[in-house]
Amino acid sequence: MTRAIRIHQTGGPEVMQYVEVDVPPPGPGEAQVRHHAIGLNFIDCYFRSGLYPTPLPSGIGTEGAGEVVAVGDGVTDVRPGDRVAYAGGPQGAYAEVRNLPAGKLVKLPSKIGFETGAAMMLKGMTVQYLFRRTYKLQKGQTILFHAAAGGVGLIAMQWAKALGVTVIGTVGSREKGELAKKWGADHVILYKEENIVERVREITRGAMVPVVYDSVGRDTFQASLDSLQPFGLMVSFGNASGPVPPMPLTALKGTLYVTRPSLMPHTEKRANLLEIAGDLMKMVSSGKVKIEIEQRYPLAEAAQAHRDLEGRKTTGSTVLLP
Repeated sequence: MTRAIRIHQTGGPEVMQYVEVDVPPPGPGEAQVRHHAIGLNFIDCYFRSGLYPTPLPSGIGTEGAGEVVAVGDGVTDVRPGDRVAYAGGPQGAYAEVRNLPAGKLVKLPSKIGFETGAAMMLKGMTVQYLFRRTYKLQKGQTILFHAAAGGVGLIAMQWAKALGVTVIGTVGSREKGELAKKWGADHVILYKEENIVERVREITRGAMVPVVYDSVGRDTFQASLDSLQPFGLMVSFGNASGPVPPMPLTALKGTLYVTRPSLMPHTEKRANLLEIAGDLMKMVSSGKVKIEIEQRYPLAEAAQAHRDLEGRKTTGSTVLLP
């Protein structure tokens, strides 16, 4: 027997139960991984709350790093003893040991530790596809990135700096603003105190920005649209403040574009997964992107980790430790 977090109904953090579970041998195409660290992400809260439906009862969590302890029939990509990390379904990363499709696993370079591996995969691969696939950033451009001091945000600040891109980041407090600047933000906007659109106009001298990356959702959506240049792209990739309400197409002002991307379609094919993860690992191994782990919680305290994440009490990345 081993331990894991399970949910039998959706709701607040209290619905997560830390229980004993039986993990069978891995089936065909599966690998069994003993976690050394597990990544905490806002998408976990969406599944727990029911915003993103999932069959119940269910495990929770989509990111982790550890050691392969067994493989099922037909598995050739990994073998027992390999150090691996992953991000993506199926749910169930909040566990000491789990089985999952071996094709989801990526081998970790020796210089990247398990905690870093668990903290970087979903957030780092998200930044990779946002910056290199959704909208291919070019040196000299200026962008607006919301939640600049969050887990995705701090990786994005560094990656943009490595690309020669100027970043305007929004944050919720002066402390978070200093953190975002430390990791590469050129300008910060205190969205609770300042008008986002007016500050973007001031910083860009009226030019506005060609792309906005918005994981906040409801509270920032209109300001994101209003910060774009003509023919600009609004990238909505999260709902931290709640889902964006329905809007008429006329809100796009005749020239704007909106996209709602997610990581999973980009990594569905293993060749794409290896390309995206490989790019991330090169950035981390080179030191151009450092993974800032600001919080660590025992797996048994996952509910508190969710409360702190949703309460905007966390910065950078957070890991759960089995």
